[in-house]
Amino acid sequence: MAATQSGLTALPRGRLVLIGGGILLAVWLLLVLLVSYDADLLRRLWFLPGIGVIGAIIANTSGTGGGVVFVPVFNALREWSVMDLQPLQVVGVSMAIQSFGMTMGALRWTDRLYHQPEPAPLHARVAPGDFFTVALAVLALSLPAMLLTQRLTAFDQHAVLMGYKAFSILLGLALIASTWTVNLARPERGTLQRGDLMVLILLAIPGGILTALFSVGVGELVALYLFIRHYPVLLCTGAACVISSVSVIAGSVWHIGAGTIQWEVVLLAGPAAAVGGFFARPIALWLGARRLKTLDGAWIVASAAYLLWLNRI
Repeated sequence: MAATQSGLTALPRGRLVLIGGGILLAVWLLLVLLVSYDADLLRRLWFLPGIGVIGAIIANTSGTGGGVVFVPVFNALREWSVMDLQPLQVVGVSMAIQSFGMTMGALRWTDRLYHQPEPAPLHARVAPGDFFTVALAVLALSLPAMLLTQRLTAFDQHAVLMGYKAFSILLGLALIASTWTVNLARPERGTLQRGDLMVLILLAIPGGILTALFSVGVGELVALYLFIRHYPVLLCTGAACVISSVSVIAGSVWHIGAGTIQWEVVLLAGPAAAVGGFFARPIALWLGARRLKTLDGAWIVASAAYLLWLNRI
């Protein structure tokens, strides 16, 4: 890890993003050449790049994963008979799109980690060790849980979605409340606490299961918990983006094999999501911690409430 950190530190600002962006572009070009798609359907889905950009901006400013945007949008499009993606296809397409958007966001936040400005009053610098400890500790448990769930799941997805979104509403409200009360004038935590790491490890397995079912879960739980505990935005959002990026890339492999990915959607929304992921970090930093946390909490509550209404019995 030390050698890796030293190598990353030596990279000029933006070089990591440039290299990673080039790889994402190469992957997209390979998909254009290798996968089958309907040109007429591409024309009918002209609006998807806009959704990809907006979804990736929201996902990478909050660290919650693009599924909080793509899943409700695609469910709504199915309900309105615009595009008939079945639930498993929605998850697969969402993961594939996020593989572009969340990866670009993760690269941008990691680049920021190694080129941090001097901290302002009440704000703390993030240690690379804390950043990668959070990401690796969570992924060590969430990835196996996600991959096993994809292959062995016997859950009632509707019931799990209802419970998860109800829980998300509580977390979103807690984030808003803590931002404007106990954390209003308190300095950010500068060092990752062992107790908080233990909580994140406990959240990793259910987060991985939820990510397999809905393409979102583990990043949302990690970001919300760290936000509530008043860690810097770079740690909360950045580490969650890294976790989400690795998760959706790994999860997309199963969906490709199962044939559940609608490639027209990915070809249109994937590169747009990468663009959104690129602009998300400066937008998050411009908003500032307090406004960002408030907007994130409000979005999570609103999107969760919408999904609960959409899937009402």
